[in-house]
Order: sequence, then C-alpha cells, then structure tokens
Amino acid sequence: MTSPHTAALPGQPHFSHRDGELFVEDVALRELAREHGTPLFVYSKAAMLSALAAYQRGFAGRKARICYAMKANSSLAVLQVFAQAGCGFDIVSGGELQRALAAGGRPADIIFSGVGKTRAEMRQALDSGIGCFNVESEAELEVLSEVATAAGAVAPVSIRVNPDVDPKTHPYISTGLKGNKFGVAHDRALAAYRRAAALPGLRVVGIDCHIGSQITAAAPYLDAMDRILDLVESVEAAGIALPHIDFGGGLGIAYQGEQPPAADALWARLFEKLDARGFGDRQFLIEPGRSLVGNAGACLTEVLYLKPGEQKNFCVVDAAMNDLPRPAMYQAWHAIVPLGASSAAASTYDIVGPVCESGDWIARDRELAVRPGDVLAVLSAGAYCMSMASNYNSRGRAAEVLVDGDRAVLIRARETVADQMRMERLLP
Repeated sequence: MTSPHTAALPGQPHFSHRDGELFVEDVALRELAREHGTPLFVYSKAAMLSALAAYQRGFAGRKARICYAMKANSSLAVLQVFAQAGCGFDIVSGGELQRALAAGGRPADIIFSGVGKTRAEMRQALDSGIGCFNVESEAELEVLSEVATAAGAVAPVSIRVNPDVDPKTHPYISTGLKGNKFGVAHDRALAAYRRAAALPGLRVVGIDCHIGSQITAAAPYLDAMDRILDLVESVEAAGIALPHIDFGGGLGIAYQGEQPPAADALWARLFEKLDARGFGDRQFLIEPGRSLVGNAGACLTEVLYLKPGEQKNFCVVDAAMNDLPRPAMYQAWHAIVPLGASSAAASTYDIVGPVCESGDWIARDRELAVRPGDVLAVLSAGAYCMSMASNYNSRGRAAEVLVDGDRAVLIRARETVADQMRMERLLP
C-alpha cells in the first residue's frame, strides 16, 4: 500500500518520490549515483514487464507473437528480460542478430527488418535459422533469393508494404509515407509478391507494415490496417497465401503529457476491425520497442556548473548529446527532476552538456532549484538513448543498472578511454 509520503511520477508508476527522495522500484536513485557515478542509465524491470503485459492482455486468445524491436535498447540484460518473458526479436543488422542470440532469443522467433541488408547479413541470418525476413524492396527479393539458393536454403519472407498513411509524428520517425525510404509502395506490392512467389530461394510467409514511431493515436493504425487488409485480399486472390500479418510497432509513450492509447485498448480496437473483415484467426506479429522500454529508464546526471547569462541561464551537466541524442536529433522533450530537495532558489535554465556543439542540449527553459553537485534524473530515457549513444569528444558511454525490486545489478560497466582505443593503431 502506498504511504502518504510516497508519490508516483505521472505515467511512470515504478518511479516515485518517497519522503522527498526519488526511487525506482525500491531503490533510491541517489544511492545508485553515489555507487556507480554519472552519467548513469537506470532501468526498472517491473516497468518493462508491465508494459509488455499490456500487449499480452491485448493478444490473449489470439495467435500472436510479440517481437521486441531491439533498436530501441539493445543492452544484453534488457534483451534477456524480454527473451525470458517469451518475446521474439525484431532486428535490423547482423550485430543485432548476434546480440539477440547471445541474450537467449530463439532464432525462429527473430524477424530481420531494414532496407539495407548485406549479403553477408542475409547468409548469417539464414545460417541461424531466423523466422522471417521483412523484405523492403524488389531488388532485395532478387539478392536474397540468390543468397539463399547459393546456401542451399529457402528464405522465409514477408514484404514490408508502405501504405502511405501519415502517423502524425516527427518526420524523422515517420516510415509509412510515399516519401519515406522504407517498404515497397502499396501499388507495387502485388507485383512484388508475384515475383517473390516465383523466385526459387524464397518462401512467402506473410505481409508486413510499419508506419512510424511515437504514434499517440489509434486512427493511423486503423487506416493502415484497412490498406493492408485490402492488399491481403488482392494478393491471396492471385493465389499467394499470406499465413501471417505483421503490423509493426510504433506505439508512443508519454514524454510531455501525451496520451497514447494503452496497448491492450489499442489492440481491442484493431481486433474488432480484423474480426469484422474475417481476418481475426490469422497469425499476428507485432514489433513494439519504445513502448516497452521508454518509460522504464532514466539517465542520472550531475550538475557541474550554473552559468548565468544575459539571455539564458545554463545548467551544465555531465551528460551530453552523446549520451542522450534525442533532444539534438529530434528536438525531443524529456522530463527532468532532481533526485531530492535542494535549498537553492529556483531559476529557469537551459540544461546543456559538456560537448563542444551548440546542439548539445538536454532541455530548454526548465525551472529548477539546483546547486553544483546535485543529481538530476532525465526521465523516459529507456529508448533510443543508450542504443544511439556515441563516443563523440572521446567520451565513454555511460554505465547501466537494472533494478528488480530492491536489487540493483550493474549490466554495463562505464566505458573507458582504453576501451575506445582498443581497436585503433598508431602509425609505425
């Protein structure tokens, strides 16, 4: 039972204030910062499994497979959590394939997406026995058939169709419009399926659609579903069976008061449409990423300096755009809260990092009461932060900790300069 002195953060019930201190599950974040240093990514296992449970409820009684889109966060222990919970994986590279297998993923439950698969990656995936290639161009069909035939194999394929549906999200993470690089155009899909069915190294097993990321309304999914089901009818009328339908992922999370539908509520609406059109008994695949891990993570960062200016006050922290790329890349908004109360007077700051770029900012115009040495939590940092982190300015990537109840486990050690230079060579 929640005590009067405990208050969960809005939309993130596994992060809470207890008597003024910020906790994740039953672990004080201040203690983690003290033990492991900053910047530090901290993840809640319970938050991940709670997000997954909403999808599992939505698919109860259906033939369905949830394949975690690991580009959102590919840390091995995070993958292990989802593998042990019964998930497959959606991969986009040979490196992600190796990570998924290392974390305990079953090859038959792995889907290989992405527009630029190399021949070597195709052969690697075939040798591993993955469940399906989501093919994204007609040219890729030809190459994959060549690779499979040379290997004495038959590649299971699903064609990713671009339905030209606007997901109403940031243009950098919209993937289902005519101008996007992803998928086969809707009006070319039937011809592509006919070609796939005729190629000797391919076996058609389904159809795939993914329209974007951070989608916060049901309407784009419903529109895309109608377009895809129309196409399923056309393809099967041509004599090509499509045993599974893959609706991708893309469901958003609450960063700044957004109200995306809950996964189970969204799928209740989608299954109403599927049932009404006679497709409710098909095998379904989905590939959620951000919605499973985004609100499960926070990045802890220490305040280094407070720098007043004529037009702006700056709060300089030790996390930077190499740790948290989303603000620089997408002008993304993350909630930021101190780990505990401060006696400092509140002021409005731009929160910036130490990297030598004007684009190195974490947040703009935030009111904070902080002093140098205080630690802040950048919330909703579980997705597309660590997986996109870099060594820009020769900065080591942050450490990572996974919390399960009152236990905290270091799942990635802080990267050193020696780690960064290990593969480099001086001139003789």
